[in-house]
Amino acid sequence: MNSVGVSFREQRYFSSLTSSSLLPWISPLQFQKANLQKPDTPPEMSHTFMESQRKPKFISHETAINLIKRERDPQWALDIFNKVAKQKGFSHNSATYGTILYKLAQAKKFQAVDSILRQMTFETCKFHEGIFLNLMKHFSKFSLHDRVLEMFHAIQPIVREKPSLKAISTCLNLLIESNQVDLARDFLLKSKKSLRLRPNTCIFNILVKHHCKNGDLESAFEVVKEMKNSRVSYPNLITYSTLMGGLCESGRLKEAIELFEEMVAKDQILPDVLTYNILINGFCRNGKVDRARKIMEFMKNNGCSPNLFNYCALMNGFCKEGRWQEAREVFFEMKSVGLKPDTIGYTTLINCLCRAARIDEALELLREMKEKECQADVVTLNVLLGGLCREGRFHDASQMLEKLPYEGVYLNKASYRIVLNSLCQKDEMEKATKLLGVMLDRGFLPHYATSNEMLLRLCKAGMVDDAVTALFGLVETGFKPEPQCWELLTELNCRERKLLSAFELLDELLIKESGPRSFS
Repeated sequence: MNSVGVSFREQRYFSSLTSSSLLPWISPLQFQKANLQKPDTPPEMSHTFMESQRKPKFISHETAINLIKRERDPQWALDIFNKVAKQKGFSHNSATYGTILYKLAQAKKFQAVDSILRQMTFETCKFHEGIFLNLMKHFSKFSLHDRVLEMFHAIQPIVREKPSLKAISTCLNLLIESNQVDLARDFLLKSKKSLRLRPNTCIFNILVKHHCKNGDLESAFEVVKEMKNSRVSYPNLITYSTLMGGLCESGRLKEAIELFEEMVAKDQILPDVLTYNILINGFCRNGKVDRARKIMEFMKNNGCSPNLFNYCALMNGFCKEGRWQEAREVFFEMKSVGLKPDTIGYTTLINCLCRAARIDEALELLREMKEKECQADVVTLNVLLGGLCREGRFHDASQMLEKLPYEGVYLNKASYRIVLNSLCQKDEMEKATKLLGVMLDRGFLPHYATSNEMLLRLCKAGMVDDAVTALFGLVETGFKPEPQCWELLTELNCRERKLLSAFELLDELLIKESGPRSFS
């Protein structure tokens, strides 16, 4: 009806116009063309610019993943995840979901993780179980063991497939590593029943490792016996290496060698560098370094080239027995076969040389490390500082403490404590007082017992003013001296009629009385 009315009114209007006017008909379109100037067409570049302003660039899955990974704030990462989903034609896939879940789990935003998982149940895309394996590892790291199991059980409804053997072994291993034996046992039994699980070698190896770690070697061998009776899970190199490690830890070296021979001769399994390293380490720890050297010779004769870990294990064995010359020979052999010593290798030999009072050779190795661009860590430096102090070379030790921080080398509180303790034990109290000032300036505190001992030694050496100065500095950090130390300081100050100092000390201690002792 509306369309008819509109048509009728238009007809009446035009008919009245033609009857009342004698002027010729002029089309409105002609009038418009005659009187109006055609506007200039905007330049093509300008049109393109306007289009680019109106239409933001489409964010692909790969770009979204990179943006989420680079974002430090988990909330902003979640905002990115949500905003890209609003793009026309964009749907999240397994990779984008996996990235945001990793980011949120890493930041312990577990409520947000649960929300994302609920959202995934409504998605139609194909998910990979690797997402849930990563979540299991995060929850295990934060000791949320029930959540580890929840993530395992979430695989089937979201991935829409049964969990793989890899998922089962990952879950089992995380529970075993966290010493959740009861949960692991229940999980394994339920998996056998509901998933019709037939354990493979990897799952059996996890159980072998658990028993060896707890020193229950008989149970470990029972598991191996069951493996041999199975058709799908025969023991492999990892199984034998784990058992040999357990035997070496228990000091059963003869049985470890017998198992090694059984593995090679009967099961035709060739050992690798890791297997040899287990034996070398085991014999060295049990004081059988010469036998460990024979194992390395056997290793080389059978076509398996030793690596850095093998050489370092043997060096460490010689060092423990004080055989620095043989340790050095192993070090030179390692370099001669083309292996580049790392920080651990250098530190092992430096420690051996320091204990043999060959400090100059140890310092030469430190210089060699710098030339070879092998960064010395704080363990290396503390070993050297201890060696210098044992030889009474306090000047060299103090120089190291003074210069190294300015060269970008990190030192910890143990570095300063090693030198300060040695100075106090040798009654080098002037140097100890100076070092204490350096320590406090750099924010390092001496050990509580060392602080009290130092104050007592300063008092007994007649250095009362230095003792008072040291005490004021220590009290500022929350230190409270033992009664014996306080009594001696007060007595000496009163004896020398330094009553003002005594009262200042008392006031300072009363102020700090309620504060916690901040020394460990």
